Amino acid sequence: MRLLHTSDWHLGRSLHRCDLRAAQADFLDSLVQVVRSERVDAVLVSGDVYDRAVPPVDAVELCESALVRLREAGARVVLISGNHDSARRLGFGSRLVDAAGVHLRTRVADCADPVLLADAHGEVAVYGVPYLEPEAVRGELPADPADPTAAPPRGHPGVLGRGLSCVRSDLVTRSTGRSVVLAHAWVSGGAASESERDVTVGGVAQVPAALFDGFTYTALGHLHGPQVLADGLRYSGSPLAYSFSEAAHVKGSWLVELDAAGLAHVEHVPAPVPRRLSSVRGSLDELLTSAAFEDRRADWLTVVYTDPARPDNAMERLSARFPHILVLRHEPVGAATDGLSYGARITGRSDLEIGGAFVQHVRRTVLEPAERVLLEQALEAGRLAAAGA
Repeated sequence: MRLLHTSDWHLGRSLHRCDLRAAQADFLDSLVQVVRSERVDAVLVSGDVYDRAVPPVDAVELCESALVRLREAGARVVLISGNHDSARRLGFGSRLVDAAGVHLRTRVADCADPVLLADAHGEVAVYGVPYLEPEAVRGELPADPADPTAAPPRGHPGVLGRGLSCVRSDLVTRSTGRSVVLAHAWVSGGAASESERDVTVGGVAQVPAALFDGFTYTALGHLHGPQVLADGLRYSGSPLAYSFSEAAHVKGSWLVELDAAGLAHVEHVPAPVPRRLSSVRGSLDELLTSAAFEDRRADWLTVVYTDPARPDNAMERLSARFPHILVLRHEPVGAATDGLSYGARITGRSDLEIGGAFVQHVRRTVLEPAERVLLEQALEAGRLAAAGA
C-alpha cells in the first residue's frame, strides 16, 4: 500500500504580502501527478489545510478542486484539521463526503473512528486525530478506556494522550496489525520555524514522541520543516516556504510504502519551488553594482543595506535590479543603541530637539538649517492650533 503524507498547505496565505495562490495551485497539481505516477492509494493531509478559520473563497475553491482531482487520480483522502483551521467549518458535510472517499476527521469524537484501507495483505486502520486545543475540547473528550471515571486531562500532552488512548483501544478490537495515525501537534524533538502559529497553552506546547509508540506510521503536521523524529514518525512540513527562516528547507511530501509486516519504505518527494528565498547585505552601491549578487535577481529577497545614512529612494533603486524584494531593512554599519528607554531619551528635551533626534534616527543625518526652520514653524503652528482648540 502506498500513502502520500502532506500537511500545512495554508491555502490563502501570502508571503510578506506576496500572493502565493499560483504557487499553491502548482503544488496541488504536482500532488495529483504524484498520485497518478506512483499509484498512491491514499493521501494523508495532516492539518492546516487553510491559513485561517474563515478562508477566502478562492482558497476554498482551490481545496475543493484538489480533493476532486486526487479522487479522480485514484487515491482516497484522509484529512484532519489543524490549529489554523476551523474544525467545524472544515468538517462540514463529513458524513456525506465519507462515502465519496474523502474522509474529514475534525472532531475529537471521531479520533477512534478509523478509515479502513485494504490491500493484498489485509486492512490498514487510518486514524485522524485533529488539532486538539486543550481547554476547548476537554468537555468533548471520550472517557479514558482504562479508567472511565478519570477526569478529563489538561494540557496538550494529556488531551492528545487521551485521544490516542482511544485510538489504541479501538485498534485492539481489529484484526489488522497495521495502523496509521494523522496528528497535528508540536512533538518533542521537532524544530520550529518562524511561520507556525504558537500553540503554547499554560507554558506547555510540546508533546512527547512516546505518545505515538506502537503505530506503524504517524503522519505529523504543524511544524513547517520536513523532519524525521523516528522512521515511522515524521513531519512532511509545508509545501511552500512561508518565512525566510525556511529558505534552506527542501519542501515536499513523504511517499510511504507499507507491506505485510508494516513500514517497508519511505521516500521524500520534492515539491515545486516557485522562487528561491535568499538574503543579500551590503551598501546600496554594492547591492546595485556588485556581480556577486547577480544570481539573486530572480529570488524572493530580504535586502539589508548598510549605508551610514539612509539613501533616498532605496526601494525604488534596488527594485530595478531585484524585482522580487519582500523585506527591506536599513542596518547602518557601526550603529549601536544606548540601551535607554524612550522616556529616558526625551526627558528634559524640547520638542524641537526631540523632532530633530527623530529625523536623525530615521535618516542617519542631522537636520539641515532650512529643515530646522521648517520644523520650528510646524511646531509653532501646532501649538497655536492646540491653544485655539
